[in-house]
Amino acid sequence: MALWKYFEQLNAVPRPSKKEDRVRQFMVDFGNKHGLETIEDAIGNVIIKKAASEGMENKVTLILQSHLDMVHQKNNATVFDFDVQGIDMIIDGDWIRANGTTLGADNGIGVAAIMAVLASDNIVHPAIEALFTIDEETGMTGAKELDGSLLQGKILLNLDTEDDDELSVGCAGGIDTNTSLDYQETSIAENSIIYDITIAGLLGGHSGMDIDKGRGNANKLLARILWKINKEIPLQLIKFDGGSLRNAIPREATTQIAIHSDNDIAFKTLFQLDTAVIMEEFKTIEPNFKIDLHATSASGKAMESDVFNKTINALCAVNNGVFRMSPDIEGLVEASSSLARVIIKDGNFSTQSLQRSSVESTKAEVAMSIRACFELIGATVTQGGDYPGWKPNPSSEILQLMRDLYVNLFEEEPKVKACHAGLECGILGVHLPGVDMISFGPNIRAAHSPDEKVQISSVQKFWGFYLKTLASTPSN
Repeated sequence: MALWKYFEQLNAVPRPSKKEDRVRQFMVDFGNKHGLETIEDAIGNVIIKKAASEGMENKVTLILQSHLDMVHQKNNATVFDFDVQGIDMIIDGDWIRANGTTLGADNGIGVAAIMAVLASDNIVHPAIEALFTIDEETGMTGAKELDGSLLQGKILLNLDTEDDDELSVGCAGGIDTNTSLDYQETSIAENSIIYDITIAGLLGGHSGMDIDKGRGNANKLLARILWKINKEIPLQLIKFDGGSLRNAIPREATTQIAIHSDNDIAFKTLFQLDTAVIMEEFKTIEPNFKIDLHATSASGKAMESDVFNKTINALCAVNNGVFRMSPDIEGLVEASSSLARVIIKDGNFSTQSLQRSSVESTKAEVAMSIRACFELIGATVTQGGDYPGWKPNPSSEILQLMRDLYVNLFEEEPKVKACHAGLECGILGVHLPGVDMISFGPNIRAAHSPDEKVQISSVQKFWGFYLKTLASTPSN
């Protein structure tokens, strides 16, 4: 299957969000190599157009869309430079994964599927406008700044969902909340013992698709430990570093604290008791979860105690996880928030979080609750990157066509769903009014984490369904 060849070629190109120059050039070179009309719009999206197969000239022009960037995340123990290295892929039974890093199946499988059709001489298809957007993972800049005048297609297939039995017809919008607070530092008290506390081994995952799975958030869990111990034994916080990316559930976090030597035995006892409780709570969901304590040497000054109390209170109080379930669509998370990043060091406390909702009013409400929590401690709060959701259209022509195709091919009904991820369709619909849209894809698990993997047999299923859809496009 040609898809795998192009996925391998794509994964050899470093493609972090906001640094897509190399992958954009890769796509331009690909289009030119195959003699296809290739365009870059002003923001950097790449559009490649291909004429219809013989006999398909009277069919509706299709827009095939996927994003070029990928989440770059690795395990702490993995030595890897995303800026220069290609992804090291491993076949593991029926799955493909990467060696200690994200795989890039999100959305590389979609990109490769489009490339395979553009390069083919024998796949039946209508006229195609392939749209490869940039910066989906950190702001959807490509979709927001798309020049819609470059596209004339009336149906858009977005290849960016992660379950092969689902047809997605709606998604959540989102907004970023970033906070900052400068604080006074103080010297570490004499006769102190310095400890590093590290949380690692959590599943993490996509902060939209996986937010309802009950997984541990390393930032919240570490703040919880500090809060509980500090109520019994005074702590000095030297630094805190948790999470990695704004749209990933944080898997790892570390903090450095100081305690008076007189309290050392009591501290260790409390630490063991508190961590045992947490480990018991998460033993079913998080089988590889670890909380480690190590004595170390001081590496800086500590946060002033009043500010420490305020910031730990805020981290413990701030909403994280599901905010509201949809009352209209069974099983759909309507609104959520994920505390993705926390950094405390060198006199500055900062956080990054992402709020999502399929309803604009509850998106505003959950964003308000995060703002209010941090403003209470005097932090500066900046909210931006706002993007709309995608409202389901139950009368969609492409939905009915693909639902019927799915039943004929697989003898079962597909799940027609809206998802809690931030697909680009809502934003693209602003630039492409009246375009009928749907999203589908193969089974991808643990996207946005180093455990990301894609199922080989599911890609085969997706590929057959995709080709059947191209061949069945309605007439003009």
